[in-house]
Amino acid sequence: MLIPRPSPSLAKPLQTLTLTQCETPTTSDFPPLEAVTRPAVSTDAAAYYLNRRPQTMRIWACRENGPLRPIRIHGRLAWLVADLRRLLGVSK
Repeated sequence: MLIPRPSPSLAKPLQTLTLTQCETPTTSDFPPLEAVTRPAVSTDAAAYYLNRRPQTMRIWACRENGPLRPIRIHGRLAWLVADLRRLLGVSK
């Protein structure tokens, strides 16, 4: 029994897929830390400001052994901007 091969038109969309979750944030994605007015930022933003990967931030939160402790809002991690500024020595 022969298995039919997919037509080339079906294979083309698979070649054009992009992985948006693995993209590295750029400088334009986050404002300078001095300009942030919110009390807390996301894990991605905190990782950007500290030059770490988001997974490192999550490990710090899970193990409670990093230089910062996040707060949890409805089960999500939020990193206090005041703590980030203090750690980096950035004034408001």
